[in-house]
Amino acid sequence: MSPGAAVVEAQGLGKDYGELTAVRSLDLTLAEGEIFGFLGPNGAGKTTAISMMCGVVTPSRGRAVIAGHDMGADPFAAKRALGLVPQDLALYEEITARQNLAFFGGLYGLRGAALEKRIDVVLEVAGLQERSREPVEQFSGGMKRRLNLAVGLVHEPRLLVLDEPTVGVDPHSRNHIFETIRHLQAEQGMTVLYTSHYMEEVQVLCDRVAILDKGELIANDRVDELIAAHASGALEIDLAAGADGEAAVAAAAAHGEATLKGKVVHVVPSGAIGPVITAVEASGAQVASVRSMQSDLETVFLTLTGHHLRDGT
Repeated sequence: MSPGAAVVEAQGLGKDYGELTAVRSLDLTLAEGEIFGFLGPNGAGKTTAISMMCGVVTPSRGRAVIAGHDMGADPFAAKRALGLVPQDLALYEEITARQNLAFFGGLYGLRGAALEKRIDVVLEVAGLQERSREPVEQFSGGMKRRLNLAVGLVHEPRLLVLDEPTVGVDPHSRNHIFETIRHLQAEQGMTVLYTSHYMEEVQVLCDRVAILDKGELIANDRVDELIAAHASGALEIDLAAGADGEAAVAAAAAHGEATLKGKVVHVVPSGAIGPVITAVEASGAQVASVRSMQSDLETVFLTLTGHHLRDGT
């Protein structure tokens, strides 16, 4: 595969559950060697989209192509080209790390010396060589996450799909996972599809980010371009106790994009800041404090979806 070639191509990919449309029509391309962030509020259709791309869910329309293999027409070759590391640990805890890797490697057709070599390689990547013959149930949460990652790598995939890989891990294991991702990109040209509820991770790691909301793709660009386009000049206005938040956000919305979370009005002003504050106060709401938000990916996400990534809504 030539440098920069498409490793993932989603073409009109969509999924319906009865009358509910989970994903409408997703067009997405991931190039070889890029770390790609895929974000969306809960219920946006992100998990369904990833499941379709990985062959876990059958699409209602469209197709997914992984490393040149159509997931519908040649699912084995397509799945052989990807490594899926799910949020829920996919490990057998009563057996050792090495035995887990041997089992999963065998599912992909690895045997004998080739399998043993790959097991040694991914154990080193995960930093688990010295603990490889211990039952997984004796591992810490971070060690299990690293082994989960090793399982996804044992068959040398072209695409690595990481779904919330740092949930519940210690700082050491989190840093190890980050270093592993960067190494796989730099040394092997691996393409990584990364999802997380930790926006700072996505901003630091990813070259490009797509945001899905209500089953539709609403953003797809480089991180710096998204921030430049959507995150400048945002404000957070803290309302005093007893203030009418709905009235305050309605007043602010006359001067920009405004959302309400608790007693905090988030505003991306369409012009000067002064008229926003004046309008909020004129609504009868007392302003406790105002702060300018740092331009970052979290601001972009809030501006485009009306939610913080970890809202749980």
